[in-house]
Amino acid sequence: VALVVMVIFVFLRKLWATVIPSVALPLSIIGTFGVMSLCGFSLDNLSLMALTIATGFVVDDAIVMIENIVRYIEDGDDPETAARKGARQIGFTVVSLTVSLIAVFIPLLFMSGVIGRLFRDFALVLTIAVTISALVSLTLTPMMCAKLLKAEKPDEKHGAVFDWTERQFANLLGGYEKSLRWVMARPKQTLTVFGITLIATGLLFVAIPKGLLPQQDTGVIVGVAEAEASISFPAMKARAFALTEALRGDPDVQSIAAFVGSGSINPTLNTGRLNIVLKPRSERDSSADDVIERLKDRAAGVEGISLFMQPVQDLQIDSRIARTQYQYVLRSLDAAELAEWTPKLITALKAQPQLADVTTEQQTDGLYLKLDIQRDRASRLGVPVQAIDDALYDAFGQRQVTTIFTQVTQYRVVLEVPPEFRKRPDALDQLYVKSSAGALVPLSAVATATTTRGPLVLSHQGQLPAA
Repeated sequence: VALVVMVIFVFLRKLWATVIPSVALPLSIIGTFGVMSLCGFSLDNLSLMALTIATGFVVDDAIVMIENIVRYIEDGDDPETAARKGARQIGFTVVSLTVSLIAVFIPLLFMSGVIGRLFRDFALVLTIAVTISALVSLTLTPMMCAKLLKAEKPDEKHGAVFDWTERQFANLLGGYEKSLRWVMARPKQTLTVFGITLIATGLLFVAIPKGLLPQQDTGVIVGVAEAEASISFPAMKARAFALTEALRGDPDVQSIAAFVGSGSINPTLNTGRLNIVLKPRSERDSSADDVIERLKDRAAGVEGISLFMQPVQDLQIDSRIARTQYQYVLRSLDAAELAEWTPKLITALKAQPQLADVTTEQQTDGLYLKLDIQRDRASRLGVPVQAIDDALYDAFGQRQVTTIFTQVTQYRVVLEVPPEFRKRPDALDQLYVKSSAGALVPLSAVATATTTRGPLVLSHQGQLPAA
């Protein structure tokens, strides 16, 4: 705000001529706050950015009004008459300027999707500020001009700074007048330059890269590693280690952190997350995109694992970390139909030469161990189904059985079978279930285990199965 007021004073060079538009600025911002409160808006990054931009817009109408009123005062009218004439003459111009500015934000107001939701408040705040500014310029500004502005005396003297700036403005006006006369005297050449500019604009619009947000080089690359769906945790850990060792060989890589195992970071056991920190930009000649291309070649040499990378951006629309930069979501009420058409779409997209690293998060080839309980046999042996469930959870579910407390910390005791009994499905043959009579019954006597395949995770978007 202070910068805007200072610029106004530099060009107008009069106290009251600076005060009048300076009053319109805070009034417009305060009025915008009031309307924002009525609309239920909050102060966030986008609304604050809109208010910052509005500080340059809201004074335009007031300055246009003041200039027109001052012109009548210089012609000999008293300030009140000049204010009436100037407001009557320039009022429609102020309204048209306001409508033109609002029209610029109309596409943002009706934009759909996540992007539209983000920029809708931004456009509304700017529209509110410009509208209130027009109302202030049509009412308060003429009134203040009538009361505060005075006609300048013919013999009134100014300081050296005022006289110097007046000469500079006069030279600038004279230069503009000469250039304007030169252009108006050569209409054919002017129209030719206009046509060339118009054609060049169209060609550049087609040629330049396009996108929602420009790609940044923040010095950090996020990668998603993926192995076959039936991989075990030790094998996934070994392949992720081999992958990180291969990537560390790049001269522009400073450090790598890898995370494997299903949980809050990775949705399934066969996926891993890599955070690749690059050297500072001043210490490397390659951009993040160039480094990614080199790392792809290194990752291709690691057997049994794939890596998808993209540079980390400061501004992201979606908080979900995906394998690639662009995402396309398929949704269906029928999960089987979704599983049928997803591979077909992936095959069609991979055939497009403009696309690279086409993949899907749908993983339908995971290994399942299906346990079929023979309830009649279990009933004859006195084995309840809950006992079978408890035995399986005790062996493989990491049941916490107690807590050991010390003077400085505490340790949770977890019950599970040794690792060597969890590597093969036939380990279930060595489990025993306690019957209601206290006898130990082999699990294989009351249940049959079969290996099958199925999805590792069922993704949803908007409560519908998605891929």
